[in-house]
Amino acid sequence: MHDYHIQYTDVRKDDHLAGYYAWMNFKSYRKIAAESFKPFFERYACTGSGLVLGTAQKELIRAAKEIFDINPVRVDTACEQPHIRLTTENNGEAETLPGSFAIKTTTGAITVTGQDESGVLYGVFNLIRSIGLGQTPEQAQKSESSKVELRLYHHWDMYKSGESLVLNTGTWAGRSIFFKNRELVTDDMTQIRDYARLLASVHINALCLNNVNVPIREMRLMTEEMLPHVARIADTLREYGVRLFLCIHFAAPVVLGALGTADPLDEGVKKWWSDIADTIYRYIPDFGGFIVKADSEGEPGPFTYGRDHVDGANMLAEALKPHGGIAIWRCFVYDCHMDWRDRTRDRAKAALECFQPLDGKFADNVILQTQNGPFDFQPREPVSTVFSGLSKTNQAIEFQIVQEYTGRQTHICYLVPLLKEALDFDTYSKGEGSTVASVVDGSLYNLPHGGITGVSNICDDEYWTSHPIAQANFYGFGRLTWNPQLSSEEIAREWISLTFGHEKKIMDILLPFMLESRELYEGYTAPLGIGWMIVPEVKYGPDVDGYEYTPWGTYNYADRDGIGVDRTKETGAGYTMQYNSPVCDLYNNIETCPDELLLFFHHVPYTHKLHSGKTVIQHIYDAHFESLDRVVQFREEWRSLEGLIDPHCFELVDKRLGMQITDATDFRDVVNTYFHRFSGIDDEKGRKIYQ
Repeated sequence: MHDYHIQYTDVRKDDHLAGYYAWMNFKSYRKIAAESFKPFFERYACTGSGLVLGTAQKELIRAAKEIFDINPVRVDTACEQPHIRLTTENNGEAETLPGSFAIKTTTGAITVTGQDESGVLYGVFNLIRSIGLGQTPEQAQKSESSKVELRLYHHWDMYKSGESLVLNTGTWAGRSIFFKNRELVTDDMTQIRDYARLLASVHINALCLNNVNVPIREMRLMTEEMLPHVARIADTLREYGVRLFLCIHFAAPVVLGALGTADPLDEGVKKWWSDIADTIYRYIPDFGGFIVKADSEGEPGPFTYGRDHVDGANMLAEALKPHGGIAIWRCFVYDCHMDWRDRTRDRAKAALECFQPLDGKFADNVILQTQNGPFDFQPREPVSTVFSGLSKTNQAIEFQIVQEYTGRQTHICYLVPLLKEALDFDTYSKGEGSTVASVVDGSLYNLPHGGITGVSNICDDEYWTSHPIAQANFYGFGRLTWNPQLSSEEIAREWISLTFGHEKKIMDILLPFMLESRELYEGYTAPLGIGWMIVPEVKYGPDVDGYEYTPWGTYNYADRDGIGVDRTKETGAGYTMQYNSPVCDLYNNIETCPDELLLFFHHVPYTHKLHSGKTVIQHIYDAHFESLDRVVQFREEWRSLEGLIDPHCFELVDKRLGMQITDATDFRDVVNTYFHRFSGIDDEKGRKIYQ
């Protein structure tokens, strides 16, 4: 049995390792770079000035040196020789949305036009990406913009001695890059600057520094004691157009301010928060705002004082508004003291029941942030009904890019297909075509704010993400938040090419596995949308009953007769009724409910026939055996790439695949044996199931 309390090594950056530069290792682009680009990179012109525009020039110069081995000369805009021109003088070349850019190629120049400084930087990174993808100057031409205003990467990092959670590491991915040696890192901004560069290269424009659960030490991040250190990080992020946010604790006026209350309607509390906001903006003029987890999982909030979420969120929004800040209020609110015997109560329903009556009452600089599914970042969940049920309030969707519940940066689990499913989901709120993407970018209801947030999978590791392949989730999140229309395959192809080069064999082996990896992980862990068959607390390794009798409300109700949760309107908890028609009807009817979500919405006997033709029990057996077999097969395929992959990366991935196979074997044997004992039904293929 594998040790599920993983211990990560204390690795540090080694500049000779290509993995540290991820998809931005320009030296690797040399093999594929079109020579027709080189004359343009010998000279450049720049119209305008500013910090981020200066960064765009530095990145252009760096690319010229590392890809073409030349030192570009700055010329004036009237230069007739081939050159690259950077400008914010937008005469209709780029769209008017913030960050928009256009790349235009003529005989004399490649012009990168940005609607603003960030637009120029994004344009430069796109131009460089085109080189890494083997394109020509003509193929690099494009005009892009994003409707998604807030593209935020959220670090759930902890500040207590650089440690956290169960892992003793700082984040679910590994050690924090911000909190080191019992203090906020401030001495050397090199790693933070390199990280900001990766963020901007995929157009992520905001970062939250700390965990949604805010202990006392992290509360001090917004005080005079710590703000000079926080400001140094903000200053570094600003070079790449990234704004800083902080998670705050609702009870901070009591804990830090020695007030007798944190009542959001108390004038003294309002003034305390207003003063805090004023102080933060003195140090960080472009501070993004607050993210709040309140009245959730034991965290205090306005309910403590007989108030509601509107009172709490609007109080914070009022403090931030004079400075242009935003209050992001998480909708992860539910009763975490449930009785597993009471099947009429359903944690999945809680968020919409709580926030729908408040729709339209929040200030215009409040964003309600909802996780993609109604539970907690499982490999498979239906899309949260909050996106279907609110129409008058700014909304953001929250994904977990760190693999807390999807293999903990040990298993290969490419998450972009999961993100795509949620963003493409049709809520039917205003008829067909009312996608979640259009809800969270504000366009469906013409609302001023919106966004997409990802819980970061970054750590203090030579590859940033503990597992080299997990970089694809970081890259994919950024690309998809900028353009939700991109496909999972297109993003994976880009990442593989930019990271490993253009060897056809690498693409042919790695691409198919990445695209199926999320379903494989689901296949050897929890079947048909039921989720949660893992060891509590560490959230890793097989334990079918791990959450079954806890108060968390994440039950599978497996017994000798069947499995699944009845959430229908006729006989169950009624969660299906929170969806708009025809989605409600699709999920509510056992005949039309998709197989992959069957057990989330219906309790069925083990002999129930799926649309695939298999029974539920046979699906459980087959999925666990076949998913493991595919991982074993892939490890052999990966080993055939030796010599084509950087040796250090090759060995690390091979080692992690060995761990993945061990873990998947544990899941197969534990889960299959559990359901064989319950059902008494043998595997029709006669494979070994342990009694």
